[in-house]
Amino acid sequence: MDRRHFLTAGALAVPAFSALDADNPDHSDHSDQSDRLDRPDRPRAVKTGAEQLAEDGWRRFAGRKVGVVTNPTGVLRDHTHIVDSMVAAGLKPHAAFGPEHGFRGTAQAGGSEGDYLDPRTGVPVYDAYGANATKLAGMVAKAGVDTLVFDIADVGARFYTYIWTMYTAMQAAAATGARFVVLDRPNPVGGTARGPQLDPAYATGVGRKPVVQQHGMTIGELARLFDAEFLPVDGGGLSSLEVVDVKGWKRDDLHSGIPWIAPSPNMPTHDTALVYPGTCLFEGLVFSEGRGTTRPFETIGAPGLDWRWAEDLNALALPGVRFRETYFTPTFNKFANKLCGGAALHLTDPHRFDAVRTAVAMIVTAKARYPEVFAWRPDNWIDKLSGSDRLRRMVDAGAGTDEVVGAWADELAAFERTRRPYLRYR
Repeated sequence: MDRRHFLTAGALAVPAFSALDADNPDHSDHSDQSDRLDRPDRPRAVKTGAEQLAEDGWRRFAGRKVGVVTNPTGVLRDHTHIVDSMVAAGLKPHAAFGPEHGFRGTAQAGGSEGDYLDPRTGVPVYDAYGANATKLAGMVAKAGVDTLVFDIADVGARFYTYIWTMYTAMQAAAATGARFVVLDRPNPVGGTARGPQLDPAYATGVGRKPVVQQHGMTIGELARLFDAEFLPVDGGGLSSLEVVDVKGWKRDDLHSGIPWIAPSPNMPTHDTALVYPGTCLFEGLVFSEGRGTTRPFETIGAPGLDWRWAEDLNALALPGVRFRETYFTPTFNKFANKLCGGAALHLTDPHRFDAVRTAVAMIVTAKARYPEVFAWRPDNWIDKLSGSDRLRRMVDAGAGTDEVVGAWADELAAFERTRRPYLRYR
């Protein structure tokens, strides 16, 4: 997990405007299985919010002083970055705001690009990584922005903190009176919510608000939820929220046909995103989560592990996944240049795969098989990732997978009820 020190929290809300068309297939009641996007023989035309505005020459923003919160994932289907597209159309943004890794993506985990003038477009770039709402609001005011546009691809996990970058950007818009516009994108892990909900007492940069571990929402849906549920509590108010909905996407679609641009250096493929809402929990253990390998988050292990872990896991017959014994030497991060043994995840049916439950089973099984190797990171990072100390305490007490997963059933159901009014896609 490449965590962006998101940008803190708070702001009120006004009703959101939706760019929903009456004939948008997203909002029909039909869910023909044969129409799924992950069938390569039956691709459906999916248009992101950015694609729609670009096709219209970005006229939506004519006369506005635009600032764009984005990174290399903010691209059109032909791989043109939206800022480059805007400039080519004669709409030069007043500023771009780069999160962790930067606006153009030149920095590794924990890094950013600083403030500079983009040599390609001449657009001033502000370093928003680690900025709180007050600092970001100062950048927005300095740039003279009256419309703040957000377009960053998310991967559907609470601790992948671009969603909290968005939350702070919403606060900054509220503080400066700027309009806030989200150019929506599909959630690459689908629309199912899973896992524990964050206890507010454990709020950090990898989770600010009570959202479940795999939220199953698009960034546009989350923006509506943030606007209505969280910003009023934090004491601010947006002058305007607009979400340009995706066309042609359904909640059970996993492959949208949109080019995969790595949203961070350790999220190289779509398969990485599918396992990440679960296996990122291994960041909270002394085990390697696969950083420094070619398959981060799909490769898990440590020195002293062997084939028995994969055998134990396959014996569980977890849906949608098989495990293979693997041996690897990370080039950086945990156990750099040391031989590790472990398990590699291979998805056999992404629609049946439950990343959170699978990760819990992996943790429980690893503790039972390798008690002499198993340990939590001493800073209790697992509590921040899982949203409380419950997972750690239950595993330490010997709870099994079903017991651990069952412990958050009520809060997951409550989150499902909370998010329901803000869901836009069938």
